[in-house]
Amino acid sequence: MSSLKNNIYIKIGIILVLVFLLLIPAAMIRSLVLERESRQYEAIEEVSSKWARSQTIVGPALMIPYVREVKEENSSKTIQEINYLHILPATLKVDGTIQPEKRNRGIFQIVVYNSNTKLSGSFDLSEINNLGIPKEKIRFDKAKFIVGIDDLRGLEKQIELNWDGNKILFDPGVPNYELVESGINAGINLDSEMNGIVDFNFELFLKGSQKLHFTPVGKETDVTLRSPWTNPSFEGSFLPDSREVTEAGFSANWNILHLNRNYPQAFIGGLDIETSAFGLDLLLPVDNYQKSYRSVTYALLFIVFTFLVFFFIEIMNKVFIHPIQYLLVGVALVIFYSLLLSISEYLTFDLSFLISTVATITLIAGYTKTILKSNRLTGMLVGILTILYVFNFVIIQMQDYSLLIGSIGIFLILAIVMYTSRKIDWYNIQTNRD
Repeated sequence: MSSLKNNIYIKIGIILVLVFLLLIPAAMIRSLVLERESRQYEAIEEVSSKWARSQTIVGPALMIPYVREVKEENSSKTIQEINYLHILPATLKVDGTIQPEKRNRGIFQIVVYNSNTKLSGSFDLSEINNLGIPKEKIRFDKAKFIVGIDDLRGLEKQIELNWDGNKILFDPGVPNYELVESGINAGINLDSEMNGIVDFNFELFLKGSQKLHFTPVGKETDVTLRSPWTNPSFEGSFLPDSREVTEAGFSANWNILHLNRNYPQAFIGGLDIETSAFGLDLLLPVDNYQKSYRSVTYALLFIVFTFLVFFFIEIMNKVFIHPIQYLLVGVALVIFYSLLLSISEYLTFDLSFLISTVATITLIAGYTKTILKSNRLTGMLVGILTILYVFNFVIIQMQDYSLLIGSIGIFLILAIVMYTSRKIDWYNIQTNRD
């Protein structure tokens, strides 16, 4: 024991070993955060599978079959093959209202919604002439008006298409999967002599989970969305031209030209137009698991700096702190993250952080006072830990500046350590009282 008390290098070695040992439970807590986050995703998936998943409305578009003659392989004979041409709207106007609600699966919350969306616009049938297909090869009477919808279980009412003044009911499915894999279609009987603008409109009552996206298929696409949800995340290939988010909800408007995306108004075969989708994500106000994970990232800093404080107290005040006491304080620092994670599943993250911080500092302060028998040294340690936890909390909240603030903070901590230890004679120190 005398050797342990007086040999500073043995003590430093033991402290370093303890630091590395404590990183093991810290890593386990980090894995636990990811596991709980995975459980949350499973809960979202479970509710979505019963309600309706995230929705992307692709289109509308006209899908018209035409006959193409091709030669048989190793033969001079020709056969007729049915292919499809697609026409996108000249104008598309979307006016939607979203009514979100929170659903609970155990301790997890999931956002689902009901939406009422009115789509209107026009098709320019002269676009067909740009494809170079003889009109006699085109089966105008077999044309389909299609709308891509990711999850058809979200449809709540029958949909009626108003096409050039005619009422047509939609059927499920699409003729082929060149444009969309899931959707609805309405048969329209086009006239080969039609060569102008045809208007359309229909109304969708659609439910889904978290996300609602649209595609800018019109030469000019205008989308307006409104909702009482106060925490929207606008995402996808285009951000709103204008938006207003208040305590009463949000409204947003997108106006997109065909020049802004990389596909034409008329084409043969398939195109992946869903990559140009845009819309919103109905975010929950907080993401406790992400914040908890980022907090655990700084576990090494807390352990190292707290142990440094104890070590300097030893050598500057000539007291002896046993390695087991270092270990118990380190375990208390690690338990903080477990407390934070578990409490944040029931309370807000900020309140959970405060409760966990107060509990951890109180525990360490009471234990330290028993060890050091000094109110001054205990108060100093409490002050340092408070500063560290405030520093950690600020970094978590300032996501965009976390690297900058974290780097500056660590630099200042190093500067304080160097300044405090500048006059220590490392060749002639003892950790026991004289």
